[in-house]
Amino acid sequence: MSPASSLLSPHAPRRILPLLLPLRLSSSSSSAAAVSAPALAMPPRRDGTKPPPRKWKPKATDASFSSSSASAAAGIAEPVGRMALAPQEPPRAGPAQMWVPRGYATSAADGPGAASASTSTSAAVTAEQGGAASQKLSSLFKTAPHFEVDNSTFTEAQIRATFYPKFENEKSDQERNRISISMELVTAVLGDHGQRPKDDYAVVTAVTELGHGKPKFYSTPEVIAFCRKWRLPTNHVWLFSTRKSASSFFAAYDALCEEGTATPVCKALDEIADISVPGSKDHVKVQGEILEGLVARIVTRESSVQMEEVLRKFPQPPLDGVDSDLGPSLREICAANRSDEKQQIKALLDNVGASMCPDHSDWFGNSGLDAQSRNADRSVVTKFLQAHPTDYATKKLQEMIRLMKQRHFSAAFKCYWNYQKIDSLSNDNLYYKMVIHVHNDSVFRRYQQEMRKNQGLWPLYRGFFVDVNLFKATNKKAAELAKDGDALLKNINGALDSNSSAVDGLADEDSNLMVKLKFLTYKLRTFLIRNGLSTLFKDGPSAYRTYYLRQMKNWGTSPSKQKELSKMLDEWAAYIRRKYGNKPLSSSTYLSEAEPFLEQYAKRSPSNQALIGAAGNLVQTENFLAILDAERDEEGDLRVEHGAAPSSPVSTSVDVVPKTEGLIVFFPGIPGCAKSALCKEILNTPGGLGDNRPLHSLMGDLIKGKYWQKVADERKKKPARIILADKNAPNEEVWRQIEDMCGSTKAAAVPVVPDSEGTDSNPFSLDALAVFMFRVLQRVNHPGNLDKSSPNAGYVLLMFYHLYDGKCRREFENELYERFGSLVKMPLLRPDRAPLPDAVKTVLDEGISLFRLHQNRHGRVEPSKGSYAKEWARWEQRLRVTLFGNADYLNSIQVPFESAVKEVLEQLKAVAKGDIKTPDTGKRKFGNIMFAAVRLTPADIVGLLRKVSEKDTAVNTFLNETKLEDSLTKAHVTLAHKRGHGVAALASYGIYQHQEVPVSFNALYYTDKMAALEAQLGAVNGEQITSRNEWPHATLWTAPGVTPKEANMLPQLASEGKATRVPIEPPITISGVLDFY
Repeated sequence: MSPASSLLSPHAPRRILPLLLPLRLSSSSSSAAAVSAPALAMPPRRDGTKPPPRKWKPKATDASFSSSSASAAAGIAEPVGRMALAPQEPPRAGPAQMWVPRGYATSAADGPGAASASTSTSAAVTAEQGGAASQKLSSLFKTAPHFEVDNSTFTEAQIRATFYPKFENEKSDQERNRISISMELVTAVLGDHGQRPKDDYAVVTAVTELGHGKPKFYSTPEVIAFCRKWRLPTNHVWLFSTRKSASSFFAAYDALCEEGTATPVCKALDEIADISVPGSKDHVKVQGEILEGLVARIVTRESSVQMEEVLRKFPQPPLDGVDSDLGPSLREICAANRSDEKQQIKALLDNVGASMCPDHSDWFGNSGLDAQSRNADRSVVTKFLQAHPTDYATKKLQEMIRLMKQRHFSAAFKCYWNYQKIDSLSNDNLYYKMVIHVHNDSVFRRYQQEMRKNQGLWPLYRGFFVDVNLFKATNKKAAELAKDGDALLKNINGALDSNSSAVDGLADEDSNLMVKLKFLTYKLRTFLIRNGLSTLFKDGPSAYRTYYLRQMKNWGTSPSKQKELSKMLDEWAAYIRRKYGNKPLSSSTYLSEAEPFLEQYAKRSPSNQALIGAAGNLVQTENFLAILDAERDEEGDLRVEHGAAPSSPVSTSVDVVPKTEGLIVFFPGIPGCAKSALCKEILNTPGGLGDNRPLHSLMGDLIKGKYWQKVADERKKKPARIILADKNAPNEEVWRQIEDMCGSTKAAAVPVVPDSEGTDSNPFSLDALAVFMFRVLQRVNHPGNLDKSSPNAGYVLLMFYHLYDGKCRREFENELYERFGSLVKMPLLRPDRAPLPDAVKTVLDEGISLFRLHQNRHGRVEPSKGSYAKEWARWEQRLRVTLFGNADYLNSIQVPFESAVKEVLEQLKAVAKGDIKTPDTGKRKFGNIMFAAVRLTPADIVGLLRKVSEKDTAVNTFLNETKLEDSLTKAHVTLAHKRGHGVAALASYGIYQHQEVPVSFNALYYTDKMAALEAQLGAVNGEQITSRNEWPHATLWTAPGVTPKEANMLPQLASEGKATRVPIEPPITISGVLDFY
């Protein structure tokens, strides 16, 4: 699935994602760029036949969709009712009007009565004027980077569109000038992702009002009302308005997460939800059974009332015109234009029609200029932040972008020339289009923390499209604008002081929460098969196995499913390698091979069918696949899904390193963290790490060529030894190499990191950075030439520091824990140290700011070769003076090296012996639950049986003969089973999970083959707990060859005289805990 408007905007992120069925909000997990047009419905598919010519006539107004009707929807439909399309002239009398498909929309000049007025002379004049204009623009583009921001420089910004909001706001602000409609295009023309849709279609994912103020995101009832009025397609929405139904939803997901497909998921949610709003498109008919996932978010209690009102006022619109010929389909257009991407884009724009897209300059630039000229230089964002804002919206956008820059949030800020304003461009009046794209989900969590501190912040969306005007004002105009700006800030600050929500209308904190829940049947196709192709063909089956096992571990996949998937994926790897050899299978068309394989695999057994979910009926895409030159990975969809999926369950056993296997000790650190000195100490320690495995150190500064390949080669030579990888390992790419190395050479790995509090956006604090720099600048004759004689030592340290940008300390440690199962911390700073001196903090802040300026303009170019060369030289000198001027402080705050080495050795020995447990990373545990039950403590059951046996000698004899007390290790009363009672019944116990339930036992049943206690369940918080089993009981014992399920027959056997029933009077009550299994 790709954003709908990736066909309408050249800057929208391209991505392929199947439809998500949202729990509450019709929004999927991919970026959906917005289109500022209120009626962008995806045309229905043609059946291949050409209908007869039709007469066109104006359609009568439907009273059910009038403004007055909309305003009656209790305020929710009010914004919808006020919206109308631009006024149009009524059809004039004259010749009969022929109906024209929307796809071939034409201008008035294209009509049969329009004569061409062009001549060779006028064409020559036009060409001459165009050449002069192009020359002027070319000159302007060259001088624009030298545009200087001074006190007379102002900027005005207008948000044109937003896509994929992550933190929603259901409150209202009053600026309603424009709307942005975000749509999700589900298509097969952009390559494979999960499952090829049977048909290309679109759904509205969000509607946003845009004005000179904060973007106002529609609540779900408002989206439904808006889409039904304008006949726009929507997704399936479920509302859970009670704590019980919401708890049931999450329990239902746990029951279905490893085998859910569209039909059973929708059926279960329909049964659980308080309100179910079917989508405009049937997922099974247009997409298929494979379902990517659900998006859930918390909403206000009033949502159910609002939704009911909207559904009454806005019934599902009729499907008029489904048989209309709307021109060629998306697949037909792509199939007919396969020479290059530019041709396909032009064909798509032409078929959309001039009424919707009259100007193609945003895609192809100015005809007289190089196509790349539409890209503006990187300094535009900096100049935008430095200029004076002309209005409130610009000020708030600057505030948001400045915060994202300061916190090093992972986001792209791209600027392009605005060709719509080409006639207004001058050296002092520049127009740009800015595209802001947030890459990582972790940014939204961190931004939410900032919103708690500063309630005036605007909410963050996955992306923004912004028009930016940078201009110079005359002295008089500048004074007026500055005066208006001061008044603006006073009004803003005063309003925030009195009532922040009055200005920004911020929703309560809970309304910002959202979670994406994906299904294993989708993930195995996308992440295990597609994303594993490069590893499989490049590194072989062993590395591929390491890859997919790591993925399943990160997801918390149940052991049984891991075993089943491993068998299937190993067979897939052998099959596709045998068929393709060393020629990689294209990820864009991988389903052409994967779907037939999965279909045949599913046919072998019911368990295989459940594992695969659905397969077959493959849509052939090779003839219409879009031509794409750019990489379609702006949202990280082709990357390993670290952090996005549920984590693995917390390990309850130690991670033992077998002595026949090796160990890799590596260092995610920064130069100056003392890793080389530590490695020397470890090598010189008698007895090493406490076992007989030999130690070997590889110093990165002395290794020529690819370091980690050298480590892998050494591992293969002597797989049982311990390798000290004496090189900084600062990023996920290196961590993945180490993981693959562990899998291919049978080794464990343990990261050793300097202990530090970190910052909001970096795992290392400024105190730690200062110590690292101070240590490096004291080195002499360092093998890597990073010492006191290095003129760029400070820059190199800043470069390493920024490699960790985007992760706070907790995120950094959690990821290492999840990947490698353990983590060794090397003490660095004394906990009772004094604060960092202002002079040291200032010089570090200056260096960080200079590094960002340099990186934004020059990338990885050496500082001596960039435009900031003089600034770098001065800063490097200032850094040395400042650090050595505070030498006493920097020495005093460090933990003595000897004690740090001792502590690290103790931790490494514990890892080698298996004495370290994997810590809880704080993520929710997901699992494929099968049944709900009240768990009982065996000791309580044994005590009950002893009381019964004291009164009945036959029971005592039975217990002694069966040794039941010794064999009883667990007991429970089953409440509902997924297979027998259904997902909805199972999920209904979600609200009582982990609650204590009193269970009264009033009889013991037994035969020579089994025994069980008859149970009567009590209440939780005044609500009676009932079992879906016909006979609630706790099975205590079964003879070899007898299944526990057969205990259900004990009452019948007792009535037939084939089992013994012993009443328990008075009944004995034992408390148990309700949980899922």
